[in-house]
Amino acid sequence: MAVIKAPSKHIDMLARLLRAEAVGEGKQGMLHVGAVTVNRARANCSDFKGVSTLPEVINQPKAFEALQHGMYYQRARESEKRLARRNVKGYRTWPAKYSLWYFRPDGDCPPTWYDQSQVGRYKSHCFYEPVAGECDEIYNTF
Repeated sequence: MAVIKAPSKHIDMLARLLRAEAVGEGKQGMLHVGAVTVNRARANCSDFKGVSTLPEVINQPKAFEALQHGMYYQRARESEKRLARRNVKGYRTWPAKYSLWYFRPDGDCPPTWYDQSQVGRYKSHCFYEPVAGECDEIYNTF
């Protein structure tokens, strides 16, 4: 059962995003990117109010650096589509489990990023959860 609506063209978009944002992080890194993306579609708070579909999340201005690179616009591969489908079905683990933001710094992860608390790092990406009371719905289970 999916936690958000995602027809095949949305799965393709998410698959392309996973590869473009985190191919160097391996499958788990790509799943973390997918979890954050799905979390944003479910959140309806903070920077993500009124954003409820994968295309709306992915195409938010300045949301994903990968949209400025050619890799995102390449055809989705079946391996990444499988990962995207796992995310749409609710797969999420630490540090992306409740995260709404991530980025790849040149060095150490700062403890906060745009006033959001850092919860962990996976390889090159730092992950950040909303502060208490800001997006409480992200902490629910499916």
